[in-house]
Amino acid sequence: MARQLSNDFSWSKSRHELMSGCLRAYYFSYYRSWGGWERGAAPEVQQLYGLKKLHNRFTWAGSAVHEAVKDALLNYRAKRAVDPKEAIERVHRKMQAEWRHSHAGRHWQDRRTFAGLREHEYREALEPDTWKRNWEFTQQALAWFFQSRWPALAQSLPRERWIEVDDTDFDRSVFYLDGVKVFAVPDFAFFDEDGTPRVVDWKTGSARDGYDAQVLGYALYLSERYGLPLEKICASLVYLNAGVEKEVPCTPEAVEGFKAFFRDSVGRMKVLLADAEKNVPKGEEAFPQKEDPASCAECVFRRPCGREAFTLQAQAG
Repeated sequence: MARQLSNDFSWSKSRHELMSGCLRAYYFSYYRSWGGWERGAAPEVQQLYGLKKLHNRFTWAGSAVHEAVKDALLNYRAKRAVDPKEAIERVHRKMQAEWRHSHAGRHWQDRRTFAGLREHEYREALEPDTWKRNWEFTQQALAWFFQSRWPALAQSLPRERWIEVDDTDFDRSVFYLDGVKVFAVPDFAFFDEDGTPRVVDWKTGSARDGYDAQVLGYALYLSERYGLPLEKICASLVYLNAGVEKEVPCTPEAVEGFKAFFRDSVGRMKVLLADAEKNVPKGEEAFPQKEDPASCAECVFRRPCGREAFTLQAQAG
């Protein structure tokens, strides 16, 4: 029997960021597009769901890096050899195929192969070397990873010291805080030689606000799911393009700070609901667009918001 899906209320860092960025985009992404994968869904809902799934060139590069690192770690765990040059070339070929798929508009008929790129969907005017630089960014992150200490460390770990590798299981990759389901998918978690649990979050690009909170959420998840003492967990942010590692202490003060941030975020989300128990939103008018249309230039929902023409004019100068 097919699994019955329901749009239950949950929290994630990405959900918080979208709500904080634009309420209308938040409404479209978490409510109005729900069920858009169904063949019998209304055309408007199908369109919103398709737009929601689009990447931009930066998130696309980040996803490609994360998938390649995940594959390498899983091979190391299985004691299989990994050729860094071959792994990077494989990513390049895959991204080239995905680019062609998106450029031809095939993502609307075949989203499983690739969900498409916002830049193609909205015919964005880009400099000729933009895509080349995007690949160089991806290649740089992967090259640093394979030359870093992490492959040797992963290869040295016996199977019993591995905890998780980017395990996207929406039934298991959750914990509950104040009764709210929280999604958490750590990139890499393992035990040190002395038994210290460590959680690592790979990042592409530059550091920005909110990343510490994200990895603290991962520590809370590991503590609840595996019964690990929270104060013993060591959390790290690893910036692959910059080659920088940052420790995020799981101190009581830091954890309480995360919980306060979480509660404020959940409170703001629930104010937008007509029925909090059933996760039923208020009407669209409760989710206003941004006042300045120029800020919509990078949004995947600019077409249903009626702001596509404006952004095309802005790009044309």
